[in-house]
Amino acid sequence: MQELICEIAKGLVEQKDSVSVTVDPIDEDGVVCYHLHVAPEDMGRVIGKQGRIAKAIRTIVRSAAVKSGEKVQVEID
Repeated sequence: MQELICEIAKGLVEQKDSVSVTVDPIDEDGVVCYHLHVAPEDMGRVIGKQGRIAKAIRTIVRSAAVKSGEKVQVEID
């Protein structure tokens, strides 16, 4: 899942070296939280107009997680 988020973000940003994903441990509800970190200059590219790109990233990751039986959450930091 981490690789999927990284690859999607690297396709959107200019500073590909600054893309990283950290993972929080599973919480009591069974949800795994992924934190996407990008350069401040690329934040707008990842979020998109009215958050459309961020919503699309979250949708893709949730769809991939359903296949593996996980519950995931994506935060953009």
